[in-house]
Amino acid sequence: MTSHSLTRATLTLLAGSALAQAVPLLLGPWIARLYTPAEYGQFSLVWTVATNLAVVGCARYEFALALETGEEGAAALLALCLRMLLAMTAMAIVVGGAWMIWADLPVAAALPPAVLAAAASQALAQWAARAGRFGVLAWGRVVQWGGGAIAQVGFGLLQAGPWGLIGGATLATAAAAALQAQPAPLRGWRGLLAPQPLRAMAEKHRDFPLLNTPHAFAGALQDTLAIALLTAWLGSPEAGAWALALRYLKAPASLVGGSLSQALYPRLTQTDSRSEARALVRKKLLLLTAIALPLMLALLAFGPWLFATVFGPEWRGAGELARSLAPYVALHFIASPLSVVTMAWGAQAWALKLALIGQVMFVGGLAAGIHLGGLAGAGWGVSAAMLLYFGYFFWALWTWE
Repeated sequence: MTSHSLTRATLTLLAGSALAQAVPLLLGPWIARLYTPAEYGQFSLVWTVATNLAVVGCARYEFALALETGEEGAAALLALCLRMLLAMTAMAIVVGGAWMIWADLPVAAALPPAVLAAAASQALAQWAARAGRFGVLAWGRVVQWGGGAIAQVGFGLLQAGPWGLIGGATLATAAAAALQAQPAPLRGWRGLLAPQPLRAMAEKHRDFPLLNTPHAFAGALQDTLAIALLTAWLGSPEAGAWALALRYLKAPASLVGGSLSQALYPRLTQTDSRSEARALVRKKLLLLTAIALPLMLALLAFGPWLFATVFGPEWRGAGELARSLAPYVALHFIASPLSVVTMAWGAQAWALKLALIGQVMFVGGLAAGIHLGGLAGAGWGVSAAMLLYFGYFFWALWTWE
């Protein structure tokens, strides 16, 4: 992929992501008034667990698709991804049933379809990216995020409670997966139905389940633990405030990060030298930093007023949290697109070790912050802890040999 094609692919995905994020951002105030903080907290708890399982639903084999240059190998690898997905969905049925019974949380019954939809969408997005079908990826994001917000409004008008939030998100994600599954020329589904040498393919890309799967699971576990701790110590309304704040604060990272990383990853795997790849990473790091700093300053100055004005007075606590999370949000914005760098450079073992340290620092900062200052204190604790973590990560990428 040339520099021009990388720019064009990134802009295509950015345009789709901008539209996809604009819809939920515009509908956010309405959604916040249709659902209570407690309902939002229940939804967020189930959805974060579903995301945690879905992120490793295909054992991360989908991220090896970019490394397969032949069509037969790519088809076999996708077949392996889909079979792994069926196993994870079966696990989600067991987890959801046990959770529903033991915790008396009926909405946990929605866990299996949420896991299936999210993991399928993730795998098929990589399938489309490998084929260079960035227009399909862009529209998939519009359907997933924009369609999800519209569906949540519709269910909210029907007073569906947390079922409406999770149902809207799941249906839209499934629709996005179906859109991305449409085969490009020469990439039909015939190869997926034929017998495939899956054992050899699994062995060939074993670093992804062995190293990247625990890394990705630990990363997603961060959000799951945050919601679980807040629910247990402060209650569902505070967990809902955390979830609402993070959803909108991380929207810029989802917009820019997802678009850039899906275009950057194939480019990094095709560079002629490590120095060329390092120069590309440095350029993107500086660009992301220049965008993140104004966003952080705006949140520090206007966070509480902004959330109370946009979402209603009952969500002012989310605004106080937004202010305290501003440094962390800026750091996450910069780091999110660069998470694919270690995969492209064959440094997944190093990234896994660092990520595990980061998870401990995040949870420690969160717990200390809750103990010292409640919901807003949780944000300051996370920001302080992750400043050290991301600072080292950026330095390592900048000086990578």
